[in-house]
Amino acid sequence: MAFETVFGRVGPLDWLCLAPHPDDAEIGAGGALIRVARSGGAAGVLELTRGEGGTQGTPEVRAAECVAAAAVMGLSWRGQLGLPDGGLVDSGAGARALAEVLRALRPRVLVVPHYRDRHPDHFGAYHLAKRAVHLSGLVKAELPGETHRPARVLLYQGNADITPNVLVDVSGVQDVWERAVLAHHSQFSGLAVSETVTPEIVERRRARLMYWGTLARVRYAEAFEVEDPLLIDPVSL
Repeated sequence: MAFETVFGRVGPLDWLCLAPHPDDAEIGAGGALIRVARSGGAAGVLELTRGEGGTQGTPEVRAAECVAAAAVMGLSWRGQLGLPDGGLVDSGAGARALAEVLRALRPRVLVVPHYRDRHPDHFGAYHLAKRAVHLSGLVKAELPGETHRPARVLLYQGNADITPNVLVDVSGVQDVWERAVLAHHSQFSGLAVSETVTPEIVERRRARLMYWGTLARVRYAEAFEVEDPLLIDPVSL
């Protein structure tokens, strides 16, 4: 299964965010991705599905919204893998397809959905990503391209509370983040479908960002979790 580029060009990335559906990356990690891009880094998003099972919008409409949001955020690349919406699981075929993307894009940091989530596609994406990272680094895996493993994997918050151990200051990019989220017009206008697919999405998510920001003593912060210990230079603290 080949992935499809919808924005930018394939090339090595500093950060790659895996999104089960279009708009998940903006909601969960958009501020950090914008900061990476604004610092001169290469940030990208891979939608694992096209969101074809969503109540609102069509795959074509949602792909166009992804392109618009990518331009707002300053992404270097955005693509779609085309796995089944509502059916993201830890499968061999899906993991091989994702591992092929990792070898092509060679992200230094991989950002994936947190496993604690009410949506099966979100925790399915987490487990799929774990297998794909493993496969991508195997010399004997029957995959095209050179082996690659990200230096760091971050988990981002979806539809459930998490206990983060990494906070990113996104105070200076809130206006850009809001425009990127609202570029997904089909999802965030009209009637509310869920706590996420709602016209109140910016207000609701900003409340979370302000909460995490309070803990970090900044105005707004995005929350992430790492499963492996971080090595810290004591002089930088």
